[in-house]
Amino acid sequence: MDDRAASLRLPVPAQDVLLALFITVMQVQGTIVRNAGEEVERPLTDLGYLGYVLLVVSGVVVAVRRRWPVPVFVTTALASLVYYGFDFPDGPGWLGLFVALYTVTAYGDGRRSLVIAAVGTTVLAVGWLVAAAGIEPPAAIGWVFFRIGASVMSAALGESVRSRQVIAAQAQQRAELAERTREEEARARVDAERLRIAREVHDTVAHAIAIINVQSGVTAHVLDKRPEVAREALRAIEQTSSRALREMRAILGVLRDDDGDDTDGRVPYPGLGQIDELAAKAREAGLDIELEESSPAAPLPSAVGSAAYRIVQESITNVIRHVGPTRVTVALNPGIEVLEIRVTDEGRRAASRDDPASPPLPARHPTGTDSTSSTDSTSSTGSTDSSAKTGRGILGMRERCRLLGGELDAGPLPGGGFEVRARLPLAPSGSRL
Repeated sequence: MDDRAASLRLPVPAQDVLLALFITVMQVQGTIVRNAGEEVERPLTDLGYLGYVLLVVSGVVVAVRRRWPVPVFVTTALASLVYYGFDFPDGPGWLGLFVALYTVTAYGDGRRSLVIAAVGTTVLAVGWLVAAAGIEPPAAIGWVFFRIGASVMSAALGESVRSRQVIAAQAQQRAELAERTREEEARARVDAERLRIAREVHDTVAHAIAIINVQSGVTAHVLDKRPEVAREALRAIEQTSSRALREMRAILGVLRDDDGDDTDGRVPYPGLGQIDELAAKAREAGLDIELEESSPAAPLPSAVGSAAYRIVQESITNVIRHVGPTRVTVALNPGIEVLEIRVTDEGRRAASRDDPASPPLPARHPTGTDSTSSTDSTSSTGSTDSSAKTGRGILGMRERCRLLGGELDAGPLPGGGFEVRARLPLAPSGSRL
């Protein structure tokens, strides 16, 4: 229904043309009818039909009132001053003037348009009062005050319409801005959740694959000579893969749209309470893990505990993947304001070639440099190679720290080995992991 009414509506220029014709006819015909049968001081036909010309001009110019509101107002005001200054008969010759005044304030910019309307109305009021100084009968001067009052009301009506339009436009802008802000916030939340899930998947899968890789290598070397060791390695593979699947199910469970029965099978996000279990799995992979833990004065925030677990897990994973069997020290020191984490390994050990339970492993640090060369270089120069590229795992750990407002340092030690140091505020300032 609204679409049909809009399709039947005339264009704005056509509306103004029809309004101008209506005002012109009303001004001319109304003045003639009002003064019919009365003796007037100056008929409309005097001075070369000047009265008719002024009435027609003040009505016709309304057709372009939206395009040139101020010139139209000036034209109608001058026409009115000349008309009443030459004592032409009174009548509805002010219709065009009132419409022009309304247009100036309704389509103006507020302060400037009000100044123009006020100055114009003042000039008109003075001109009308001067022209009506000798009017007879004296009671007829009431029409002069009517014109003044109507001019003020026209300007006030136009300003009221303009103010409402401005308020409506501002409300629309605020609504659009709020909608855009909500969409941007929703996209940001989606991106943050995707990043969190990707980080969790990376940590879970990388750790499990690293342990499975080591245990499968052990199995391949001892399958024929030491079947009991192979059996233990296969059991470790089974347990590691099972736990990895449970963690993956918990991480990806947030992507489900329903609340099905699988919810009961999900496991909570790991925290510092699972560090002992993580260390036990690392020992099965051949690491000599030493835990140095101190009890926190208060329960740690879940985000901090989860981040700490992932940092330790990724550090151990890097040792398994890039160093092999070695001694690793994990120190957790929860203070009053920050949780300090330190994971240190002693570097690559010389594996016995005669031991079938010690399969060959890559000897590369998480920085991407060879363990032995890095150690030798550090010992001789006292500095690390600044050109070494940081691995994805260290980047992920550093990003976790930044999300919580913490910091992380990682690099080779002067005497050999590698160390990861992290500080996590106990009142996280970043996003939830």
